[in-house]
Amino acid sequence: MGMSGEEQWADGESRMQELAALVQRETRSCSWWERHGVDWTILTLALSIAPAGFLLLGSDSLLPLSLGFLVLGIAHTVVSVKGSHLASHSSLSQSKSWNKVWAVFFIEVCGSFTAEKGTYHHVKLHHAYTNVIGLGDSSVWKVPFFPRYIYLFLLPLALPFLTPIVAIGLIQDLPVLTVIRTLSAITLGMWAHCWLLIRVSGFQSLPSAFLCMMLYKATFTIPYIHINIFQHIGLAMFSPTKKPKRIYQMAHGVLNLPRNMFFDWSFGHSFINCHVEHHLFPMLTDHMCLKVKPIVSKYFKQHNIPYNEDTYLSRLRLFIDKYEELMVYAPQLTELVGIQ
Repeated sequence: MGMSGEEQWADGESRMQELAALVQRETRSCSWWERHGVDWTILTLALSIAPAGFLLLGSDSLLPLSLGFLVLGIAHTVVSVKGSHLASHSSLSQSKSWNKVWAVFFIEVCGSFTAEKGTYHHVKLHHAYTNVIGLGDSSVWKVPFFPRYIYLFLLPLALPFLTPIVAIGLIQDLPVLTVIRTLSAITLGMWAHCWLLIRVSGFQSLPSAFLCMMLYKATFTIPYIHINIFQHIGLAMFSPTKKPKRIYQMAHGVLNLPRNMFFDWSFGHSFINCHVEHHLFPMLTDHMCLKVKPIVSKYFKQHNIPYNEDTYLSRLRLFIDKYEELMVYAPQLTELVGIQ
């Protein structure tokens, strides 16, 4: 005999509260180093290797030149993806004021986007309405009029060019002072890159420095776009008026990819192998998501709750084979009978 609506609601709430208590017990026992220090160390290392990248780009030899390009690509990815992601969730500090400072630095100066709109769309929509069609369904990553191979392997390279353009379009309804700050921060970030390329790397003109900056910023945009769609699209989709309670929504609509040393460092655990944990507890840092992962997976298995995991190559094959179904046509709604 099925549960009533009130019983279903209470079941979802009690499951989430029980899991949250287990996770909170673990996080309270952790030191500042575990809660913030590990991730700050990775961000600091990324910023510290950037000067070597600019110096290597000044070489006339192919090997150091290529190495410099790779170093800058890695450094930019860590600060603009991992840093921006943590900043959007106010995970970098316990101080609200410092979190705002870091959001402007990582999202606007380093990422060339708008902190206000970026945080709103990611936290208030994508996280609050994960896989809810029309609100948090990752539709921002869909461009259905492009063929599969262009979308998956060519279009992501345009992301560094498109990001500031989209940001300018989004900030028009924000307060004037916020618009001025955002435009100033984005301009400062781009100017700093070009100035270093000219002064340190020896580029002879601003256009050539600008093009080089855009190219190394695009170094890892292909896996970045892939990961964004792999972890949500193709999973359960819900309507705005009928979706399950939070724990079931995240269990059915979020997927973890396996650990990968490079992706773990450059994108962060919450972006790769702890995405389920991140959606359940979005204010945890990457390292803390990794710490609570065994707790979450064990709890899900004990209570027969789905814990979605798949490999990068498996998801890539799925999206190539079913591109039209997943990325072109409207997704089918999911009916989770008994846990709505």
